[in-house]
Formats: sequence, C-alpha cells, structure tokens
Amino acid sequence: MAGYTCNKCGMSIGSMTCGKCGKELKHGTITTADGKSVHVSECPGGHGKVKSPMCCGQDMACAV
Repeated sequence: MAGYTCNKCGMSIGSMTCGKCGKELKHGTITTADGKSVHVSECPGGHGKVKSPMCCGQDMACAV
C-alpha cells in the first residue's frame, strides 16, 4: 500500500490491513453524489473500504 502523509506536519502512516482477511488495503478513490472525489483505502478481497486517514484536520495525501 502506498503510504499516507500529512502535508501539514509530515506525519505518515504505513500499511493497513483488512481485519477480516488480513490483506493489505489498497489506495483508491470514489465519487460522491455531488461529484467530489474522495480518497479511500479498500480491501482487495472485497470486504469494504474506509475513507483515507486524517491528520491536523485534513485528509492525508497518498502518493500513488
């Protein structure tokens, strides 16, 4: 998984795994009903997805 980094303070997060299958989450994006793009981390095994992590009150960036 590509790591997430806070553009404000530089804090970073390494790999995250799915609690059901243990597979490493992959970076992705979804489009909301109002057309905005939202970064997510999703299970490659289809167990779901979560919004990207936040730090300093903003979404952390992922260099894919």
